[in-house]
Amino acid sequence: MRVRKLIPVLALLLGACGYNSIQQMDESAGAAKQQIAVMLQRRADLVPNLVNTVKGYAAQEAEVFEKVAQARAGLAGAVSGGNVGEMANANQAMTGALGRLLAISENYPTLKSDQNFLRLQDELVGTENRIAQARTDYNLAVELYNAYIRKFPQVMTAKVVGARAREYFDVTSPGAREAPTVDFGKTPSKP
Repeated sequence: MRVRKLIPVLALLLGACGYNSIQQMDESAGAAKQQIAVMLQRRADLVPNLVNTVKGYAAQEAEVFEKVAQARAGLAGAVSGGNVGEMANANQAMTGALGRLLAISENYPTLKSDQNFLRLQDELVGTENRIAQARTDYNLAVELYNAYIRKFPQVMTAKVVGARAREYFDVTSPGAREAPTVDFGKTPSKP
């Protein structure tokens, strides 16, 4: 008889503790993080085709191609590792390298009119937009999750189940918040 009276009380306590909501919000943040990884991988997959197209017109720009290759390798490694901070920093490095690669096209009018180059450039822009949206979705999911596990009584449940605050997708490398300088001159400047 006593047990029957305790069941509704236990159900209410379990519902109020937030365990299910913590799990659901954690899964949402995890899914959003995975979406960023998918978009970053898509971006990394587009880069070799873009580089090869530009190489056909601008073979003398070897330094730029090398930097793009390094940035792509760094991005692929960060995506494989799954660390949000490393992905953010590698993404920033890739953005800078791609900016220099695309700036080369200004020196080659025939490249700018190449249909393959234009298609790849459009795909890259679309991917950049999807990355930005995925990053926004992830950071929103993390914000909701982190705020939820800090509220009472969920903070108690979070401590018991080991729920920890998630890291935002934010660039932390030195100089990353500065806008890159693009030189459209014929001679690339040395850093």
